[in-house]
Amino acid sequence: MAVRKFKPTTPGQRHKVISVFKGVITATKPEKSLTTGKRASGGRNAEGHLTARYLGGGHKRKLRVIDFKRNKDGIPAVVKSIEYDPNRSARIALLYYADGAKAYIIAPNGLEVGATVMSGAEAAPEIGNALPLSAIPVGTVIHAIELRPGQGAFMARAAGTFAQLVSREGNYAIIKLPSGETRKVLSACKATVGVVGNSEHSLEQSGKAGRSRWLGRRPHNRGVVMNPVDHPMGGGEGRASGGHPRSRTGLYAKGLKTRAPKKHSSKYIIERRKK
Repeated sequence: MAVRKFKPTTPGQRHKVISVFKGVITATKPEKSLTTGKRASGGRNAEGHLTARYLGGGHKRKLRVIDFKRNKDGIPAVVKSIEYDPNRSARIALLYYADGAKAYIIAPNGLEVGATVMSGAEAAPEIGNALPLSAIPVGTVIHAIELRPGQGAFMARAAGTFAQLVSREGNYAIIKLPSGETRKVLSACKATVGVVGNSEHSLEQSGKAGRSRWLGRRPHNRGVVMNPVDHPMGGGEGRASGGHPRSRTGLYAKGLKTRAPKKHSSKYIIERRKK
């Protein structure tokens, strides 16, 4: 997969870099039985009050129902198509199971139309197969990892991300996550072999403000340009730095630890993520 750059025929084209669809996306319409409607909130809560600023507009989307649990063990499935999903950075793959069922999964790099994938302990550790961590060889690159058995894929799901199975320790597997954190996860948890596809997503550039509007993102006012009554970082003569970065409610935005110090799951973290 690659990205497309454009000739600077217009200001919006000058810096635009987008991913290539031709030869990668093999279907233009999603599977109807696996799509549902999605209502945009526009930043409003159940009462209709604006509670999240700078949201609204954007293109209408449909939700694709993704099979994060991969619990059809032992039943082979054929990859029917690789599709675009407007709700995530990764591509998705449509599977046709031998028993007639259909499902969407996150498409890993190297997964091609016509390939056969499986899930369960008896599956081979090949790209696209979902296995318990106990059945995956040490050193394998994985993604879509469960945090608890049967919960469904929870970690390493964004485009180009992956984790690595480092070792095993009793009933636990030790994995290194995309953030750099090394932690224990129960060996009964499932993970999919391979790297999440569309790894060039990080190279994309919108090129113009309008593309942000298509995604439902409205113009965002910085705190330092507001008045003191509106934001803790506002005010001052001329252009002021605003002091220590903080939120509209006064909470520090950088450098403040937000994880609960006595969180139960902290004992499973072997090494914190790299700063």
